Amino acid sequence: MNVKQRIMNGEHRIMNHKLRNSIFLVLPSGMAKPRYSIFCLLSSVFCLYFVAGCGSPAISKNPLAEQVDTLTQDKRELTRQIEQLESKNKALQKQITTLHGLADDAKLKDLCDVQRVKITKYTNLFDKDKDGKKETLIVYLQPIDQDGDIVKVAGAVDVRLLNLDKDKDPELLAKWRVTPPRLRKLWFNALLKTHYRLTFDVSDKVESYEEPLTIMVTFTDYLTGKVFEEQKLIKPR
Repeated sequence: MNVKQRIMNGEHRIMNHKLRNSIFLVLPSGMAKPRYSIFCLLSSVFCLYFVAGCGSPAISKNPLAEQVDTLTQDKRELTRQIEQLESKNKALQKQITTLHGLADDAKLKDLCDVQRVKITKYTNLFDKDKDGKKETLIVYLQPIDQDGDIVKVAGAVDVRLLNLDKDKDPELLAKWRVTPPRLRKLWFNALLKTHYRLTFDVSDKVESYEEPLTIMVTFTDYLTGKVFEEQKLIKPR
């Protein structure tokens, strides 16, 4: 065997040894990759999966960022309040201009002047729950101005329910006070019914309603300061 032949045999043995010690995988693309590369790739994927599977601690918000959010909200609220105040200020300025434009001889009574109050005929005790006992007092009240019109005005109402039987001493059965904010919500304006409708519970104040009772009303006009009194005898129906 000559020298060339021995060299070729040696190279062939080296190649066989490498093939025995290296395992190749053929990928879909047809390219051969050593197995240790796939092993590294799988190891990396496993590590990532393990890290992702572990519960990660909650990320606390930066205190400075929280302060910025709070200040931003406060600024929005203050801006909204300023806009509301500016709107009210414009309305007041317009009102002042209008008042300055009125004639010098304009008087308060020319605007609205209540002359009297009237308790209407519908005022009485009623059985609202249909149990046979009249437990609800409803007072229908109408303020009337200088032209004889029924008007809605700001004021307070004091109502008293009395038994003025001539054979007995006057007896105060109940009394109530209706403040201006509440009175404003009790106004009804319909075709044939324009009045304040005041409702009171008398279930524990009137034992039996067999004899006439008296309603006394005191109306205080908050616009002029005038006080009006009216009373009405109500009879069982």
